[in-house]
Amino acid sequence: MEALIVNKLGDPTTPPSSAATPPFSLSKTTPIPELTSPTSVRIRVSATSLNYANYLQVLGKYQEKAPLPFIPGSDYSGVVSAVGDAVTKFRVGDRVCSLANLGSFAQFLVADQSELFKVPEGCDMVAAAALPVAYGTSHVGLVHRAQLKRGQVLLVLGAAGGVGLSAVQIGKVCGAIVIAVARGAEKMQFLKSLGVDHVVDPSQSDIIPNVKEFLKARKLKGVDVLYDPVGGKLTKDALKLLNWGANILVIGFASGEVPVIPANIALVKNWTVHGLYWGSYRIHCPSVLESSLQQLLSWLASGLISINISHTYSLAEAHLAFAAIKDRKVIGKVIITLDDSARSKL
Repeated sequence: MEALIVNKLGDPTTPPSSAATPPFSLSKTTPIPELTSPTSVRIRVSATSLNYANYLQVLGKYQEKAPLPFIPGSDYSGVVSAVGDAVTKFRVGDRVCSLANLGSFAQFLVADQSELFKVPEGCDMVAAAALPVAYGTSHVGLVHRAQLKRGQVLLVLGAAGGVGLSAVQIGKVCGAIVIAVARGAEKMQFLKSLGVDHVVDPSQSDIIPNVKEFLKARKLKGVDVLYDPVGGKLTKDALKLLNWGANILVIGFASGEVPVIPANIALVKNWTVHGLYWGSYRIHCPSVLESSLQQLLSWLASGLISINISHTYSLAEAHLAFAAIKDRKVIGKVIITLDDSARSKL
């Protein structure tokens, strides 16, 4: 089978034709994985999503480091091609999606039946591949942790990226007043088309007076929930907009700078700071992930949420996919497709 093999840590945007040796290679002779237990399922992968965490993983800068060599990849969709003798939930031919610790940048992978979710009728398989990590992170963060309520003000930093855009959509489903921060006219226009209540481009205006003016016009006291996958100066500015009793969701640090949240101000203003490493829920609280993804698939099937696929590539073009993430060209999600039927629907 075809698979992307990471042989060394390094810049995943390095093209195969470069004088520098790319960190990964495309193998066409990797063995198809065998079923590992009576409850295991083999999936032929249709599409897999590329996340910022995957980029960091190949660089060697992610919090969990895989032993070399490894096949990268996390969330994916596909079709069941084989099942173990004790599998009761799935049959060959079922459409499924899930999250792997590693290995989705390959034509086949094996997972236990407990880790898989049926893709409902009416759901596109490419969209299903893009759902688990980005939308799962935002759903657990906003609904489970911050308990976002109708009428509350949600401020989303990095709002046009994968997790940012998912937070915007989930915020609207929850009935929140959504303020989105993103750079560039194209991203701002797209966010407005989703019904975002207010959009700010920090490269064009200071977000503090800009957002304060919006809040004043709407007779709102401040931001109730801050969704932050960016860090750096944007976080520092956003803290000045928070309401008493606000919830802060620390999602990541795409800016490269880990922000400092002053504990004395958090005390005085009764802020709650939530660190959110979504993947750890698989170990510590899998029931939350299961109920979250079931609800998200239901929302996707009913049209309450939709997934914008910004860029699509093949496995051979993986370096271009990583470059799109690195260069912040993405509005929504980057997808790698592994079969012709998935690619033809885009």
